[in-house]
Amino acid sequence: MVVKTLIKHGEYHDSVSLMLIAEELRRMVGVNDAAVIMATEANKGFLRNAGMESDEVEAAFSSDLVICIKGEVDDINKALNEAERLLSSKQAGKEDVGGMSYRPKTLRAVAKAYPNSNVAVISVAGKYAFYEAWEALHLGLHVLLFSDNVSVEQEITLKRYAHDHGLLLMGPGAGTAIINGVALGFANVVPRGPIGIVSAAGTGLQEVSTILAKQGVGISQGIGTGGRDLKVEVGGIMMFDGIKALQGDDTTKVIVLISKPPDSEIATKIMHRLDKNGKPTVVCFLGSKWRTEDKTELVVPVNTLKEAASAAAQLSRGEAVTISNQLTDNNIELSDGFSLAIKRVKPDQRYLRALYSGGTLAYEAQVIWDEILLDRVYANVPLRNEDKLPDSHKSIGHTIIDLGDEEFTVGRPHPMIDNDLRIRRLIQEVNDPEVALILLDVVIGYGAHPDPASELAEAINETRKIAQGYNREIVFVASVTGTEADPQRLSRQVKCLREAGIFVCECNADAARLAVKAIGGLLQ
Repeated sequence: MVVKTLIKHGEYHDSVSLMLIAEELRRMVGVNDAAVIMATEANKGFLRNAGMESDEVEAAFSSDLVICIKGEVDDINKALNEAERLLSSKQAGKEDVGGMSYRPKTLRAVAKAYPNSNVAVISVAGKYAFYEAWEALHLGLHVLLFSDNVSVEQEITLKRYAHDHGLLLMGPGAGTAIINGVALGFANVVPRGPIGIVSAAGTGLQEVSTILAKQGVGISQGIGTGGRDLKVEVGGIMMFDGIKALQGDDTTKVIVLISKPPDSEIATKIMHRLDKNGKPTVVCFLGSKWRTEDKTELVVPVNTLKEAASAAAQLSRGEAVTISNQLTDNNIELSDGFSLAIKRVKPDQRYLRALYSGGTLAYEAQVIWDEILLDRVYANVPLRNEDKLPDSHKSIGHTIIDLGDEEFTVGRPHPMIDNDLRIRRLIQEVNDPEVALILLDVVIGYGAHPDPASELAEAINETRKIAQGYNREIVFVASVTGTEADPQRLSRQVKCLREAGIFVCECNADAARLAVKAIGGLLQ
């Protein structure tokens, strides 16, 4: 078995195309593994962990494309040639998409061809994203800026212009929006209804809207702001504009705000605005540790996404808000089987590991573990700086990894689309003799992997064999963010995971709490 690398300097292809090429290469005879990725620092770390490092890769720049093949000597050159052929064919075939004879090449051309359009969805490499968004705003279009790796200074420039011209600039890194019933980016099929959401967290918007859908409650609008919007430098421009839009929307009866902890100055301004809102508002600023006395007549602060959905649903029905952190009935039923599985875990298997595709879900799990666990919880995107992993590629103790963070997504597809990185990390965690339980999220809906549960279930069955080879038991817990109306179907995904012996909870908060139940018994 040998490894061979080809560097293509200054060559850029979209990450989904590279993912598909790598998948085709891995299916070739004599190929053990393949990677077709940009030479970012995170991707170099990935190649090192996969045993595909080389001096050529280490010397490459982030703007360089890396093709790396591990396989049999006689087959490896054939695979490299096939990679180049596939790259060339993707490039040549770009203009023939969906059988269209004409495909506009610029936003200006699209706006001219479709004059009634009023929203532009922008998903290009970060270094180009600012200019495309700037063009769209000057064409009078609202913007969902899906791209990340846009500087704070550029974000401020875009948002100030949008605010001054009555436009929405959702992003950068705004992965989800639902505008007038139309899902944009990563979003789910949810009913229309009285709840309006403004969220600085894409999977937070997805989690709350899908929990509401499971309770038969719909949303009026779902506005994404981008994760940095509530930083003091940006000033919450999009959050305030979103609140204003929902305050003036007759179909919105209850407002929900979602974010990681905002800057205290921004949080104070938001609460002051909400007190004059006139509409009941649920505020979920994850990690802010609200107290009962923080509640006002119009503002209901909560600590988790599950609580946000529950409170919003109650307010929409005119009910008094009551919050419970207890596991739902379905998850209580799970507990008996879960307890039996935990008893098979060896005493020296002490740690929890969580591998997330959704950044907000990872953060919510941290909030819950931090509240319950006495032990320290490490993360690549931690609640506190002192809990940051020294190396995101190596877990320590109890660890939560957000695989959708920018460090992992530059030059490769988001883990909601591509399970490859998470499956590799699964194998790595199972090989750690101190790991007892692995927690996963599965996010379905538009833009996501067409059948993530099947792929993850197959990988977990393989990792069980690895653990059995060490005479160890690993327990797996998961939740699925989605609805029955999503293309992947919620029930089908849940069934697939459960058939693989995974304990599936109703929501991410319940999954995080169930996972922690393991530790009480393991550490005694």
